[in-house]
Amino acid sequence: MRLLASTQAHANQANTEQRARTTVTDTGMIRVGVLFSETGITSAIESSQLNGTLFAIQEINDAGGIGGRELVPIRYDPASDPSRYRTCAERLILTDDVQVIFGCYMSSARKAVLPLVERWNRLLFYATLYEGFEYSENVIYTGAAPNQNSVQLADFMTSRFGARVYMVGSNYIYPYESNRIMSDLVSQYRGGVKVGERYVRLDAAEDDFTEIVADIRKIRPDFVFSTVVGNSTQHFYRAYARAGLDPASIPIASLTTSEVEVAQMGTDIAEGHYTAAPYFRSIDSPANQTCLERFTEKFGYGTTPNASWEAAYFQVHLFARAMRVAGSADTETLMPELLGSEFDAPQGCVTIDRSTHHTHLNPRIGRVNREGQFDIVWEAAASVRPDPYLVTHTLGDWVVR
Repeated sequence: MRLLASTQAHANQANTEQRARTTVTDTGMIRVGVLFSETGITSAIESSQLNGTLFAIQEINDAGGIGGRELVPIRYDPASDPSRYRTCAERLILTDDVQVIFGCYMSSARKAVLPLVERWNRLLFYATLYEGFEYSENVIYTGAAPNQNSVQLADFMTSRFGARVYMVGSNYIYPYESNRIMSDLVSQYRGGVKVGERYVRLDAAEDDFTEIVADIRKIRPDFVFSTVVGNSTQHFYRAYARAGLDPASIPIASLTTSEVEVAQMGTDIAEGHYTAAPYFRSIDSPANQTCLERFTEKFGYGTTPNASWEAAYFQVHLFARAMRVAGSADTETLMPELLGSEFDAPQGCVTIDRSTHHTHLNPRIGRVNREGQFDIVWEAAASVRPDPYLVTHTLGDWVVR
């Protein structure tokens, strides 16, 4: 399916028709767009985001909806393809007439959708960690910015293992930018050095990593920073283990290896490696355990909760709370109620920052244990304000518990 780009005349006509007719929303339902891939190279992690979104929608509807109106998801499968994200987003806006879209995982997908939500003044909720250096009046960013994961991970790994880092990533926007940031941080904090940097195709198989892990084995960095995403993650870690590389001496540190990817590769492969994220399934708090119990009751065990799942979940609740006050999903009406709003999420209290549209989050670092969960080895004492442009961050932004 391919939708042609709309002309400005089409835009004016669509807006006129929207104002003139009685919509489904007016008759008792609030339609929202949901764009997460159920097929393709990032389908495993995105399916968890989809189920986190649907879980929140069900909770909201079970509690009476928004002002008595049911929240109805209009969902499409973009199949992990940025061009299809754009096509599906255009359909959601122009055909399905939604005001709000929850979706996108890779930065390339977000950037494909961004011009559409800005052109038509709609709102995108983006629940994935990303490389930062972006701001849009039409986006709420609920995933971690670099000062909420990269900064902490750089300090942790260099202080414990050393400052010689080898970088391996998937070949698209996020890994290139994240590796640039990590390289700067390692050099800034510990006088470290990047000893290698390699990229693989998004659908890389295990053989694609053979030469890379051989190079790592030869150079023997202090740690490896992985920005490999999607199904290829399991292949990288398997190639790493088969090359005889031991996480006790040269661990892999990542922002993108979550419980989902650990389950794909197996605990025998993943144990001992590190990830930085605001949320891990293993958080031992009543709020998290209660949320997990409710989710399992409604969705079973088919989805592995992780940081992207949690952000997808709490952002729907933030939207619903704001709309109850605003009375409308229109971006200009809704945004003032969203900015500054709070929610007691499974990770702890989260707040949408008024100036950046990003979210105050609770950074943590976890180490994979033999059960396939993350032992939390470090966490911030309080939530960290987002600094997507890395303007004011310092090592004093957090305190070790």
